[in-house]
Amino acid sequence: MRLTLASSSPRRQKLLATILTDFDTASPDIDERLLPGESPEQYVARLAERKARVCGCENDLTLGADTAVVLGHRILGKPLDRDDATAMLEALSGRTHEVYTAVALLQEGRVQHVCTCTSVTFTGLSRTTIGEYLATDEPWDKAGAYGIQGYAGAFVQQIVGSYSAVVGLPLCETRNMLQRAGLTMRHG
Repeated sequence: MRLTLASSSPRRQKLLATILTDFDTASPDIDERLLPGESPEQYVARLAERKARVCGCENDLTLGADTAVVLGHRILGKPLDRDDATAMLEALSGRTHEVYTAVALLQEGRVQHVCTCTSVTFTGLSRTTIGEYLATDEPWDKAGAYGIQGYAGAFVQQIVGSYSAVVGLPLCETRNMLQRAGLTMRHG
């Protein structure tokens, strides 16, 4: 049985490689727009499943994942431009937000899901700090305009939940799901 990770994210690939020695990757091309009335959990679960189905093969396992940064009732996607990224980081400054990550495993036409929610509290960010951060390559392809695994980790005052889920793949939940599907993990 072979696993395909339906993601072009190098962060997800690196995380999965910590628990699984060999897998394929595929880049899903899906519409990531939020549907009317959709909750953050429904949104990430739908996208994770859609990615798995788009990249899935008949006889293999396919893993899709999606992450959303949520402030209040607003889902912060990937920034469109510098102004959008600035607005997101200013909104996150000195506040607590949630990061929802869903994982969907497609096996023989059936999908199982898991969704995690992690609370992240940012320290206050000055306009100078935000500007300097935006001068890096980090914020541009990430939900909420930040990557916790990089320099923006220094903005995090507190995290309650799964660090790896904030990066993009909740390792404990993913490991359990893959083991139940019959895959052998790196460390038993």
